Amino acid sequence: MRSDIVPGAVFPDYALPDHTDTVRRLSELQGDDPMIVTLARGHYCPKEHMQHLEMATVLQPKVAVAYTSIVTISTDDHHTTQEFRLSVGAQWPFLSDPGRVVQQDLDIQEYTDPDNNPMVPHTLVLKPGLVVHSIYNGYWFWGRPSVYDLWRDLREASAEARTDWDLSTPGLREAWESGDFSKFHGWGKS
Repeated sequence: MRSDIVPGAVFPDYALPDHTDTVRRLSELQGDDPMIVTLARGHYCPKEHMQHLEMATVLQPKVAVAYTSIVTISTDDHHTTQEFRLSVGAQWPFLSDPGRVVQQDLDIQEYTDPDNNPMVPHTLVLKPGLVVHSIYNGYWFWGRPSVYDLWRDLREASAEARTDWDLSTPGLREAWESGDFSKFHGWGKS
């Protein structure tokens, strides 16, 4: 991984086609919420299937109610990206990067697999604004985060990002009662 991609740094705002062949920017997919980004080897890898199956069955229902998003980026082509997403039951966007733009930009070519030329798999938790909160190197399966690791990271990232995380914070009740919803996530927006 590039040396400047560390906790506190801003992750690049890549624009890649998703599983529907629509070009999507990471910042657009994130909005103002925390986000999990998996940089995946691809559909062919059983380790990817295991990680993504666990995320789809255990984490996805919780993410759906937690103002959080997930994005997977792989070097698979469009058709294979669709198959990968469907095979694990994921509802989040899978972005396709067969040109290996992300792999080259982040310097994460997995040189031990010249036949598939994948990325070294990484999982990142990003705070709003694509700010890196945590990075996991998943070259070995046990280097990948469990859903419990991600839960902890998302709790920390959300607590930092949400001024209304603790409703007992001095001034919050007064702001609410005066109609100032600016400190409350999701309130006061049309």
